[in-house]
Parts: sequence; C-alpha cells; structure tokens
Amino acid sequence: MSSPYKKLSIKKLPVPTEKGTEESRFWKRFKPRCSLSEIASVTSIKFSPIQPFDFAVTSSTRVQIYSTQTYKVKKTISRFNDIAYCGTIRNDGKLLVAGDATGLIQVFDINSRAILRTMKGHNHPVHITRFAPGNTQILSCSDDKTARIWDIPGQETISIFKEHQDYVRAGLISNDNPHLILTGSYDQSIKLWDLRTNSCTMSMSHGAPVEDVLMFPGGGMIISAGGPTITVWDLISGGRVVRSVSNHQKTITSMCFDGSSSRLLTGSLDHHVKIYDVQNYDVVHSIEYSSPILCIALSPDDTNIVAGMTCGTLSIRRRKLVQKELNMSHQNKQPRVGSYKYFTRGQTYSGNKDDFVVESKPRERLALYDRYLKKFQYSNALDAALRNGTQAILTISLLQELIRRDALRQAIVGRDDLSLEPLVKFLIRWINEPRYTSILVDVGNVIIDVYSSVIYKSPLIEKLIVNLHSKVKTEMNLQKEIAKIIGSLEMVAKGSLLTDTTNYT
Repeated sequence: MSSPYKKLSIKKLPVPTEKGTEESRFWKRFKPRCSLSEIASVTSIKFSPIQPFDFAVTSSTRVQIYSTQTYKVKKTISRFNDIAYCGTIRNDGKLLVAGDATGLIQVFDINSRAILRTMKGHNHPVHITRFAPGNTQILSCSDDKTARIWDIPGQETISIFKEHQDYVRAGLISNDNPHLILTGSYDQSIKLWDLRTNSCTMSMSHGAPVEDVLMFPGGGMIISAGGPTITVWDLISGGRVVRSVSNHQKTITSMCFDGSSSRLLTGSLDHHVKIYDVQNYDVVHSIEYSSPILCIALSPDDTNIVAGMTCGTLSIRRRKLVQKELNMSHQNKQPRVGSYKYFTRGQTYSGNKDDFVVESKPRERLALYDRYLKKFQYSNALDAALRNGTQAILTISLLQELIRRDALRQAIVGRDDLSLEPLVKFLIRWINEPRYTSILVDVGNVIIDVYSSVIYKSPLIEKLIVNLHSKVKTEMNLQKEIAKIIGSLEMVAKGSLLTDTTNYT
C-alpha cells in the first residue's frame, strides 16, 4: 500500500564562505616566503616610505635593515648600550632613529651607520620614536610617563607632555597636521595634544592598557588597540566611540594600515593576524602564526607582510602577483647585465632605487712624518714631528719608533744649532712628564753623546742644555722631597698601627 505522503527531496543550499571572494583570494596570495631568526624577541618592524621599501627590524641591542628583494640584511646598527626599541626610517630613507632601555634616543645615518645625534632627557626606557613629517623633529614616548618632541639640529626638547599616569607605549604625529600628537598609555587613556598650545586638547578612555594607536588620513578618526579590543574614535565629534570590535582572544600588540588605508591589520598574542574592512570592521581574512605576535607591518606597495614574534622569529609573507601586475613589472624591468641593451642605456641612467651601492672608502692620507718613515728618511721624519701643532704623544710615538728601529742616532746626527733647537726645547718641555720621561732621557743621552764636544761653540744650544740640566735637577730634588714625605707618612702609619695594637692588647 502506497503512503499518502509524498517523499520530499531536500536540496542542500551552499554555505556561503569567503573562500571564493575576491577579498579572500587577494590575501591568500600572501604565501610564506621565509622565516628568519633574530637573537631575541622582535619588538618593532618599520618599512621605509620610499622604494624599494626596505624594512628596519628591532631586536635586542640592534636594528637590522632588510632588503625586500633578497630578504637579506643590508645594514646592522648595534651601537646601543642596552635593549633597542622602535627603529624607524625617515621619509627620505636616509636616517634612522631608535630609543633604548636607558632612555637614550639616537639618530643614525643609514649608509655609514654613524651616530649623528644623541638626545638625553628620558630616565626610563623609550619604546616609541618617530620622525615628524617635516623631518626636523622627533616624537619619543617613554616609560617615565611622558612624551617629548625633540629638535634634531639642536638636540633639545621642544615640548614635554606629562599628563599620563603610566607607561606611554604608543604615539604618532599626524601627517596631515604636524601640530597634532596622539599618545596612548598603560593608564588606559588616549590623549590628543596640540603643539601650538603644548596642552592636551582631548582625552579618551580605552578601557585597557593601550598598546598601539593609528590615525586615518585626514585626521578625523583614530583607532586604539588595547587588550583584545580595537576602538574607533571620531575626533570631530569630540572623541565619540564609532565602533568597538573584539575578535582576538588575547592582547592586540600591533596595528597597521594597507597602502590605501582601506584595510586594517592587527597582530595579537593569540598567534593571529586579522584583517578588517574599515567600512564595517568585519574580519575579511585571518592568518595564523606559530608564536605570539609582537609587531606586524605591511609594505607600502602591499606586497610583503612581516610579523615579529616573541620567540625571535621574523616571518615574511610575499604576495604572488597576478598576470596584470606581472606585465607591468616586466615593462619596468631593467635589461640583463651583460646584454646589448644593458650597455646602451645611455649616460643619463642613474640606476635602480633598489640597487646595492658600494660605499667608497676615502683613501687614507699619511701624515708627513709617516711618509718620511716609509722612505727611511729618519731625520726629515723627526723634523716633521717637531713642527708646531703636532701633538706631543705623536712626537713621542715617533721617537719610540726610531728607538725600535735603532735609528735614533741616525735621525739626530748631522744637525746645526737651528735644526737641533726644536728637539732640545721639546725635551725641556716634556722631560718631567712621567709618561714620557724614560724615552726622553734616552733621547737626551744621545744628544749629549753626539754633540758634547761642540755644544760650547753654539751659545743657543749651550743655553738650552743648561736649562735642560736645571729642569732635570729641579725634578730630581722634587722627587727626593716626595720620597722623604712618603717615608714619613709610612712611619706615622706604622706607628699608629702599633699603638692601636698595644691598646687592644
């Protein structure tokens, strides 16, 4: 008997996923390229604003600059006395600024790695250092609860902001209005400062210690990160909360925008990087890492994502270019080295921005006395070292070298009174200097040995020798008196010790 109920066939509807969306396909093209190991936790990653967009990685007591083409270290700056923080490259790519755990701020020339400026004022670690848009000022944020603006040419503080009640671990200068400074602190507050009045114009409470802050282009809205939450604030309406999103399980440690500021990337201690659409703050993609993330950065051309972790690993993901982007890159590709096109590039060719420039070392110019020494002209070398303006230590070093070569007598013989005068005057000036006495006594003995039979024929040299004898005699008498005083003091000390011992007995 057939059932009165008709068997229904239920068709399963496809579950909507982001797998096939264009957004998802874009972010999935970021494939792991390499993982590099630093000597300690990676605390900061900052890309250069200019091509080829090299990035500075801060870890332990050094800042290393990596190439985005080869992912190899191009420069290493390690002239820090303690742990370094927040190595940041200036807008022109020529300078780098970093703070350290002693409170010191240093500005380096990237090419030579020389220290150009040193700013002292903070007495606790400086975790944030950033260049102002005008490239002549620096923002620093420290654990001494203050933020400062520094003048680079004068190496002095322009403004000090002191209203925070705890560590200041986040800060930036507005690119659109360099008079506006934004800071975030572990006292859970975000403050907006105005350099024109040196005062806080707006204060907001995030509800958790603030780890990072960002400002949208135009300066009308900001984003703060603290705990597992990011909060969007509208500055135009007086600091009103526009959106608060919590998609991480642990503290968010770092944030960054993509090249168009239409996507927000956040890195967290929960091992994840999440990407948000800033229109509605929905998560459009998520990337999982092997360790807690301390810092995250996306290159200005949206081709490289670099993450630094607590274990010291530096993870680099590179986006695979689509055919349209490949065609554009082929059009801009330079001719192969050794090809005909390479040799016919023209005199106006100035090289690529990512070309490795070999630093030319200036040829060292030897001093005049060193050149005479190389030619074994010992007498001329001694004359050159006795000229006015030469440091005494250099002249002594030359005399010591002549003694080592057994050429002192050769350099002194054959002189008239005018050429012998500077050497005797040098003896008179420095023979009582304890560091030089032993060498100059040998030189004086050689002079007397060579010229003892003719000294009386030159009134000039005879007078100088008498002065030298008088100075040596005075020094000897002084040494005798000092020896007597030392002997007396030793007797007094021993007598006092003997008296103390007798009284104790």
